[in-house]
Amino acid sequence: MRERWKEEYMSRNDYGENISEIRRRSYFDISLLIAIVFLVGFGLLMVYSTSSYDAMNKYGDSMYYLKNQAFACFLGFFAILVIIFFDYRLLMNFYWFIFAIGVFTVLLVRVPGVGMEINGARRWIRVAGQSIQPAEILKISMIIWLATVLSKNGRKLQELKFYAMMWVVVVVSCALVYLLTDNLSSAIIIGGIAFVMIFVAAPKNTTMWTVGIGIVAALLIGVALLSGTGFRSNRVKVWRNPEKYSKSGGFQVLQGLYAIGSGGFFGKGIGHSVQKLGFVPEPQNDMVFTIICEELGLFGAVAVIVMFVFVLHRMYIIALNAYDLFGSLCVIGVMTHIALQVVLNIAVVTNSIPNTGVTLPFLSYGGTSAVFIMAEIGLVLSVSRKIKVFRR
Repeated sequence: MRERWKEEYMSRNDYGENISEIRRRSYFDISLLIAIVFLVGFGLLMVYSTSSYDAMNKYGDSMYYLKNQAFACFLGFFAILVIIFFDYRLLMNFYWFIFAIGVFTVLLVRVPGVGMEINGARRWIRVAGQSIQPAEILKISMIIWLATVLSKNGRKLQELKFYAMMWVVVVVSCALVYLLTDNLSSAIIIGGIAFVMIFVAAPKNTTMWTVGIGIVAALLIGVALLSGTGFRSNRVKVWRNPEKYSKSGGFQVLQGLYAIGSGGFFGKGIGHSVQKLGFVPEPQNDMVFTIICEELGLFGAVAVIVMFVFVLHRMYIIALNAYDLFGSLCVIGVMTHIALQVVLNIAVVTNSIPNTGVTLPFLSYGGTSAVFIMAEIGLVLSVSRKIKVFRR
């Protein structure tokens, strides 16, 4: 009897709580979920603010874009709720199938009757009356595929043959996106996601290989842009001297810069932008950050950037404490995806780099992007649920 009492006493802390029960408690990053809800809500507000004038002129309904985006966000939140309570580790059993779906949807872009052309670009497919951008599917497919390969084949990564074959799959995937959809920005983002995930997970003896591949890829892209012809070459010329091409390719860039500069510190107020009234073409898409700067000023722009930094920081914490390597790599992939799109979008609208047509996550108009990036958030939160909290 005395021994049982002693055992029970030793299993409790100073507050009388059972230590074994405390250790079994799971962690859930509610702060990340709240931040995403805020960003999505703010994004819907800005989609309406930036698109109401254009939507009224084109469709006779100022809420046309808002309704479409709200429906996409509803599907995104549904995806988050489903994936949160799904054991993410089961994805490891279907990683080749998931990756094949991503590649297959990209191939469908060139199938007559399935592929869609919007604004002169053939980058979408029609499914059940809705347009879907396959590149977004391939992004999350690549994250799951690479996370599985890297977590299952730690020792094989030291072999040059296996390491090279893994990169061949990545390069071919990027090439398919670029050649079939003519979407260089998505190809760069997929390659960037792969580079970071491989750099983080690969053994030390392959670090220099990974860095070398990254440098070579960056140089090839730079040379292709600077020495090439066509609309991408024109974008480089516009980037270097937008005033010279103010009546052609530089018009959107200059109007966006005017919007940023006219916002001042606190902006003109929500709904009071002038540049969205036909000056900045389709401001609800890639150029939404310029209208944020105009309506909310430098204060609003910095607040949005700080919110994204907070989201990335929470993902970093989850990746560090993930239950297994697969979960950690999935979070790193999602974190890289969001970080790349935020950096590229803001760099484009401030004319720091040539125009690449990258949306701002959670804030830009775009149904496919919203649904799949929110599905990725669900994956991150699912990983966070497997984290065990130990208190003493």
